[in-house]
Amino acid sequence: MTGQAGARVEDLLRQLAPQVLGTLVRRYGRFDIAEDAVQEALLAAALQWPEQGIPESPRGWLITVASRRLTDELRSDHARRRREETAAAQMPADELLAPSPADEVPPQEDDTLTLLFLCAHPALTPASQLALTLRAVGGLTTAEIARAFLVPEATIAQRISRAKQSIKESGIPFSLPPEPERAERLRVVLHVLYLIFNEGYTATSGPDLQRSELTTEAIRLAREVRRLLPEDGEVAGLLALMLLTDARRSARTRPDGSLVPLAEQDRGQWNQEFIEDGLTLVTGALSKTPVGPYQLQAAIAAVHTEATRAEDTDWPQIVVLYEFLERISPNPMVTLNHAVAVAMVQGPQAGLELLRPLDDDDRMARHHRLHAVRAHLLELANDRAAARTSYREAARRTTSLPEQRYLKARAAQLMDDA
Repeated sequence: MTGQAGARVEDLLRQLAPQVLGTLVRRYGRFDIAEDAVQEALLAAALQWPEQGIPESPRGWLITVASRRLTDELRSDHARRRREETAAAQMPADELLAPSPADEVPPQEDDTLTLLFLCAHPALTPASQLALTLRAVGGLTTAEIARAFLVPEATIAQRISRAKQSIKESGIPFSLPPEPERAERLRVVLHVLYLIFNEGYTATSGPDLQRSELTTEAIRLAREVRRLLPEDGEVAGLLALMLLTDARRSARTRPDGSLVPLAEQDRGQWNQEFIEDGLTLVTGALSKTPVGPYQLQAAIAAVHTEATRAEDTDWPQIVVLYEFLERISPNPMVTLNHAVAVAMVQGPQAGLELLRPLDDDDRMARHHRLHAVRAHLLELANDRAAARTSYREAARRTTSLPEQRYLKARAAQLMDDA
């Protein structure tokens, strides 16, 4: 198969992963070993389909292979006691031995949302939620997730193992949460996808500024949630935010991988299809549903995309949007971005004043972005010495090599201009 065909196989496997896993969990009632079996089936397909072609029923093929892997585990001596307590009580032994594509869940029954709610269960740590979502719903291998987050594969394996053990011990049913819990769990689902996207858009460490495999996966999963919950304004807002932000991807780095700040980007390189889709989504959500934080962030991103030049940006409108965002969803990062917008309207000293309270927040005081923003505002205020110090401090604190190089270059430029 060609490279294009191989990419088609990869996309198809990621699309089918949650459907196949949902089928197995519904059938056997065992998320932990069902997830392992699905991963083995996905690996087998990734190796065989590019050479042998995609089968007529790819979903049925994966269900059959994964079911055989799972039943082998259930029949092993190690798993016999657990099998007697769960799966063996649910169906005759001949069904365990001979799964059939005909047993598929009907196409209209999509388990993607159920799996996302399960992976975002409050019993799991945020790190485990991220890893389990990417593996169980995204179809990524442990090695792929480890590479994306620049941590050892063993670390990701441990997180996934702990997550599956927590699900098993807590007895979490494979079903959508009851209505009283659904809104809160959806908030966690959206936050997990938001974190995945952010890590891909600006990697927290390593040699590359961006990890497109993560942003692409976050957008794909957000589209799935949007398909399943088309009337939810915050789902639309998050997808719009991702599209409007990721539209800048190709303009964010130079050929050598160095960072290009927003004000210096060639806006002709921005992805117009993403921008149009994002604008449609956020406009529709704001006009029809209660306003939420993702919609407001998407609205801010929309204001940036509507300016043909950086100097044409409607900063007063952005200030108003950040003020609204701070009222409904206050957090230090919102304050940080609000300070930049205020500086663009009222001058750098006004922005610096808004940064002062953040020095008392331990999380922000350690974060490189606070020092980077302060450096930028000090530079605008023509306080070169203080700006140079803050740029150097920001560079010292970040573990992203492109950001580190950019911040050091800014400090050096101020030294040259002195």
